[in-house]
Amino acid sequence: MVDSSARFFRSKGIAPMGSFTHLDYDVAVIGGGAAGVGAAIAAAKTGARTILVEAGPMFGGELLSGMSIDGVLNGRGEWIVRGVAEEIFAECRKMDGFIGPLHDFRLICYVCCDPEVMKIAVARVLSRYGVTAVLYTQVTDVVTKDGALKAVVLTHKDQRTFLSARHFIDASGDGDVAAMAGAPAEISDAKGELQPISLMFRMSGVENGPLLEFVRDNATSLAVGESEAVRAGRTDEELAKAIYDQGQPTVFFRGNGPFLGGAIQRGEMFPTALIMIMPTSRARKEVCVNATRVAENISGLNALDVSRAAPVLMDQVWRTAEFLKKNCPGFENASFAGLAPRVGIRETRRIMGEYVLTGEEAGAARKHPDVITKGAHHIDIHQDGIRQVRIPIANGGSYDIPFGCLIPKTISNLLVAGRCISTDRIANGTTRMMGQCLGTGHAAGTAAAMCVDAGYDDVRQLRVAGLQDALRRQGAVLGGTH
Repeated sequence: MVDSSARFFRSKGIAPMGSFTHLDYDVAVIGGGAAGVGAAIAAAKTGARTILVEAGPMFGGELLSGMSIDGVLNGRGEWIVRGVAEEIFAECRKMDGFIGPLHDFRLICYVCCDPEVMKIAVARVLSRYGVTAVLYTQVTDVVTKDGALKAVVLTHKDQRTFLSARHFIDASGDGDVAAMAGAPAEISDAKGELQPISLMFRMSGVENGPLLEFVRDNATSLAVGESEAVRAGRTDEELAKAIYDQGQPTVFFRGNGPFLGGAIQRGEMFPTALIMIMPTSRARKEVCVNATRVAENISGLNALDVSRAAPVLMDQVWRTAEFLKKNCPGFENASFAGLAPRVGIRETRRIMGEYVLTGEEAGAARKHPDVITKGAHHIDIHQDGIRQVRIPIANGGSYDIPFGCLIPKTISNLLVAGRCISTDRIANGTTRMMGQCLGTGHAAGTAAAMCVDAGYDDVRQLRVAGLQDALRRQGAVLGGTH
């Protein structure tokens, strides 16, 4: 949808600066991680001409890290996020890249997928619905007028482009577009602490049998049964046996347990709260490992600081891989298989919206009449050393995320999705999960497309009941679960 940039600027009463190309769409989604992918697919499915812009080389974000996809099921095993997420999983299943729902017998159930297959699955679903996909492109400025976002400035290798749209979705993770447009935001809390940054990695050639036997026989080294709903009166040994019986490595070695804690005390391992192991590929006997952390209050908005931390994280990756090969049965002949595509950022801006979800509400599994998606992952706030806050959701259930969490204050035609939605810091410890990124993305994309179709300039004009009906038709879960 290329148009004359001069004509566009004249129509908006804006003086053009320099030479730009111009693109115009119904819905523009900025950020191609889980939230942006969910938003773009949903907007296009709902009938909007949709463009998805990503700064990196591939769509999918943390979906490509190998990490389990948390937050799509509650602790009882009930699906709470479906719709677009389920469509992506179905595509993975077609290519034998879906391992399926698993229980960690600690706090949560999650979905595991092959991250290499996921790369293709995401691209296929985006293409199926005709989403215009733009990689290697950053938003470097915005154009606002009368409380509305008129355009964003895209910077490519060889040119700059003004992208105008009827409605925008900020799925950047960091709330970049919303912040540039003047939306209020918070980072951290009064203490100013930020969660550590991490880097996932994978190992192949891991033998499940010996690993699961080790898990079964070393319950004191595991984090299990951290909520009553999951424990259900069972001992640690019985829960370790349940992991063994499940037949897949859903392992959480805790930093204060004999296996990992002893290694930290001996200097074999760096201080960390966990070594978490989850399957990624049956064919390659491959697992993802979550263990690394740099806890120096690094802001994910500061590229220089994140870049300086990357070599430290890589050293931790190699140290963990060597430790597992030397000390953990099943890893003796394993090989290092790869790093996540990017450093994992847990916490930056939270865009303040029409509703601010609190940690108290999330932890209590509070339900809301204007629910547009749900969450269920425990409140998870990583800290330095072996410290980590893990607060279960009441009764192994789920909480509701209201539509107001997606609507930034002060801007009429912008929605946010993913890690940057409107919550307090405690609630952000659960809403930041990939499941909730997919769910809020799905809701934001559908809402934006419905606003375009109805001729609404302000997202607040959209009836939540109508949005809920559309989401249910598209397979979203808005009720009927704990």
